[in-house]
Amino acid sequence: MTKKVLKGKVTSAKNNKTIVVEVKRKFVHPFYSKVISRSKKYHAHDEKNKFKEGDIVEIIECNPISKKKTWEVIDR
Repeated sequence: MTKKVLKGKVTSAKNNKTIVVEVKRKFVHPFYSKVISRSKKYHAHDEKNKFKEGDIVEIIECNPISKKKTWEVIDR
């Protein structure tokens, strides 16, 4: 099974080796046929504390690192 890759914006980089990434998605409602936007925040592992607030990053699924961290930042 392939790992999911998501793209989003860093909203918080205050914790050590952890960033919070907000991922926005748009989809068409099945009944109303209107475009709806939803957002979700993910905690991601940033080993070198490289990323700051406002950066656009890609994250990939990984094994659980802590209770909330199951994503890693992809260096590109």
